Amino acid sequence: MRIGLVGYGVGGRYFHAPFILAAGGCELVGVVARSAQRVADVRDDMPGMPVFGSLSELLDAGVDAVTISTPPQTRRELVLEAIGRGVHVIADKPFAPTAAAGRELVDVANERGVLLSVFHNRRWDTDVTTLRGVLDSGSLGEIWRFDSRFDLDEAQTLEAGPEGGLLRDLGSHVVDQALWLFGPARKVLAHLDWLDLPEGRTDAGFVLTISHASGTHSHVSASKANRTVSRELRVFGSLGSYVSSQSDVQAQAIFAGSRPADDLDAWGYEIEERWGTLATVAGSRRVPSMQGSYADYYARFAAAVAGTGPQPVPAAEAVDTLAVLDAARRSAAEGVSVPV
Repeated sequence: MRIGLVGYGVGGRYFHAPFILAAGGCELVGVVARSAQRVADVRDDMPGMPVFGSLSELLDAGVDAVTISTPPQTRRELVLEAIGRGVHVIADKPFAPTAAAGRELVDVANERGVLLSVFHNRRWDTDVTTLRGVLDSGSLGEIWRFDSRFDLDEAQTLEAGPEGGLLRDLGSHVVDQALWLFGPARKVLAHLDWLDLPEGRTDAGFVLTISHASGTHSHVSASKANRTVSRELRVFGSLGSYVSSQSDVQAQAIFAGSRPADDLDAWGYEIEERWGTLATVAGSRRVPSMQGSYADYYARFAAAVAGTGPQPVPAAEAVDTLAVLDAARRSAAEGVSVPV
């Protein structure tokens, strides 16, 4: 799959390019970057990589697919431009401001016969892939409750203003994880923490309770402005519990200078000291880390483009996540549980 990358900020540089380069079935053939600094970053990281000034120029050069990793307010028009040219698209999250706007993009992609996937890469987080293995083993029986906490000390990266906020940012990921693990949502109760910033009132933290159609209830929370770092997953079922406090393995490795293409087989494993604990009537045991690899997302998308496998995260599934976020904003504003 010949793929182009549109945008080379933090997302494009650290969460897309390294994993495209490591993924089987993918060839990164160009990057769209405009500022002198971004162009220089591309040339430093990937000498000889073609750099284009616009999406149109990249499409004219010939690609099978593009990844749109630009600021949220710019994504819709770029996605539509690529779809209009018959090119498959991966869009960063949130790929639309509302579920209704997301459905519009899904309909346009279906009409054009192209694939539209959303980069909910955190389904491939190391702690989440390990948890999925525990769930699939049946060790916990009927699942009653899921707790997910994701706190970052990164106030400077908070997308400010009414079109930004943490719910749309990190909330997109943790809600998608809950829906992927435990199925569709039926209602949402939400509380948001607010900051008054020069760009406008901005949500900087949240706590959501999601009631799933399966009977499981999820409690997901996150913050960026409270000077704390914490990642914990807790699952309670009829046969026991699983508790994990693993780290953000892949992100930490990327920012430390490691790249998955250097040794993909060894990539994305948590150290033994941070393995999760499964507790049942048989006793407690540590659960070895499974591999987490965002490169797997790209390998799956390449297979889908080739017609040999399903999309990793079809945009229709991402619309379900947007519907929960829509309900959460209404719930927080009105102080009530909101049906999804």
